[in-house]
Amino acid sequence: MVEPPRTCRRAYCVATALIVAGTLHKCDGFTSSFVSHKFTSKSSKRGGDNFSFGLCPRTLSSSVSSSCPRVSSSVASSVASTNTGSGTIGISSRPTEGGGSNELSDAAQWHRERRRQMLEKYGTQISSLEREASSQSIALPLLGLANLSLLCMSIWSGSLHPVKVLLLAIFPGSMFSLWQLQILHDSIHGCLLNKGETTFFGNVSRRRLQDAILFWGSMPSVFGYYLYLKYGHLTHHKHVGDPEKASLQKLFNSTAIEFADGDVLFVAHRMKLKGEIGPSFTIPPLRKGGKSSKVTMSISKMGFNAWKRSKPFRNALLFTMSFMYERLMLTMNDVIVAASGRNFFFPQKPKKFHDECAKYTRCAILVRSLLFAIAGWKSLLFLYLSETLWSIPPLPSAAMFVTNHGSDTVTNPSGTVDCVPTASTYSGSRDTF
Repeated sequence: MVEPPRTCRRAYCVATALIVAGTLHKCDGFTSSFVSHKFTSKSSKRGGDNFSFGLCPRTLSSSVSSSCPRVSSSVASSVASTNTGSGTIGISSRPTEGGGSNELSDAAQWHRERRRQMLEKYGTQISSLEREASSQSIALPLLGLANLSLLCMSIWSGSLHPVKVLLLAIFPGSMFSLWQLQILHDSIHGCLLNKGETTFFGNVSRRRLQDAILFWGSMPSVFGYYLYLKYGHLTHHKHVGDPEKASLQKLFNSTAIEFADGDVLFVAHRMKLKGEIGPSFTIPPLRKGGKSSKVTMSISKMGFNAWKRSKPFRNALLFTMSFMYERLMLTMNDVIVAASGRNFFFPQKPKKFHDECAKYTRCAILVRSLLFAIAGWKSLLFLYLSETLWSIPPLPSAAMFVTNHGSDTVTNPSGTVDCVPTASTYSGSRDTF
């Protein structure tokens, strides 16, 4: 067994202590969300009893409070704060004033109006950021560093005790996995590559390079972020909060190549969503002449239904169990997709979707198989833990997704109370570091 140097062990302990301390210092909303008790506004577009582990006093709209990354870069600049000199706007059940596309959900229309207000007030200061800003010189090397680090640490994990694998995954493994997700997220939003260039490395188009970065940049992983980012995140910004388009049932039964709102897959572990659940499977008859039966099941729904009000530790444990169990099942499903060429969770989707899923899972499983051959099962355990631990308590990054973008309400001059779907949190330079 390889023992890390004493200085490394000390540095690890200090870093872990800082992470735990950061939960209390930086995200006080996280601690309060475990013990507070307040129900959501009736105007919430998600509907139902929409609460976090201990009934967080903020409504958790699925838009940016999901287990996928917080909105950043150009999207964050358009959301900004809910309080400006031009006033606060909210979502109501009424059509958005001034028209707008019927394809956008109420929450998406709110964000579009919010962006307009911000550009109107701060246009000269922020419009150049939207047109020109990119993170290519910093983020691309960081993505390479994150993926190389995950690869090396997964191999190293083969010689470590499982407890040390867990500690290594907590820090820095989960940090590198989150970097991987965040940088790929910025890439699909067009914020990664230099915006003034249309081709790279001679004649490689921007779209082709972005696709390649997303495909290969999401490895190594045990399930990864590719499927969600490829087919579910950009549409999430369009349909967030719309139960007619973004319910679990419609997501699994859709015939479109993209998910109406990919975040629904993750937020269902800690939110009660409007609409029917899914996926549904048809069970063939057990005997000749018998009738087939239809079974609808959802790991996230089963876990969330077991939550109890004012039981924060129970709820946090159930969230952790359902989230990690589902990720394990998805990892196993990758083998079925690679072998069969179809993702049976989405039977109605077109052939192009299934072909893309099969191509990715075959490449990803090849990488995992090589790691298994080199370092054994603990290499995959490290990747599994790194990929999941940052999304669950008590790591501070989990607090960000539970509370950082909770929604609020606003009282209009007419006296009606409307929903404000998101609110950004700003901090000083020390906290940002």
